[in-house]
Amino acid sequence: MRIFVAASVIFAGCVTLFAQTHLPVALPQVEDVTLGFSSSLPSDWQGMATVQHKLDIPYPTAEAPRKGDACVQVDMTARHGNSGSVVVVLALPFDCYGQTMSAGDLANFGMGAAAGLKQTFAIVNAAQSKYSLGSHTVWIERADGTAKRRPENPYTFEIACTVLVKGAACWMTMAADAASLHEFEQQAVTLEDDSFDALVPAGNAPAVPAVAPKKAG
Repeated sequence: MRIFVAASVIFAGCVTLFAQTHLPVALPQVEDVTLGFSSSLPSDWQGMATVQHKLDIPYPTAEAPRKGDACVQVDMTARHGNSGSVVVVLALPFDCYGQTMSAGDLANFGMGAAAGLKQTFAIVNAAQSKYSLGSHTVWIERADGTAKRRPENPYTFEIACTVLVKGAACWMTMAADAASLHEFEQQAVTLEDDSFDALVPAGNAPAVPAVAPKKAG
């Protein structure tokens, strides 16, 4: 799906913007009352206060983005100290997109991520799976990768997406160390009034022959 390719290009743009600027700090949490979800990271993560909605991120072709692409919203961007780890939460409201999705659409919705991320990152060892948070199906992908301009620094990329009544939401991370990846997976989430202790409960992440993330510190 082109819409998710656009979303992952936005994710890459958020990573670049965070690395190059010093913007006001916000709490590392999101509450999207329109779509009905929320999540929060530990307090040692820093939110970027000024990145909220409809970032003007260049697309990889000269073609003007369709209406659907422009509907992707950045609900939160956060980084973990100086580790280089970044988390981005994206939302796609169906009333803007012009159509709805179901759990059966998640795989196609998510598989476009690799195409977008490969614009900026060298991605290898990708694996996907699904799990449930209550009545919500979550599609997840984990992969190894490096920034093309900084190949000496390995990262673990993880993307978890789900469909809600009024839209779709995706949590995306570029984790530089095992601690950051763990905190991304273990962040508490609420999906349409159902609360869960972890975005990715233990044992639900795809098993891949990963390049081990750097140790924290």
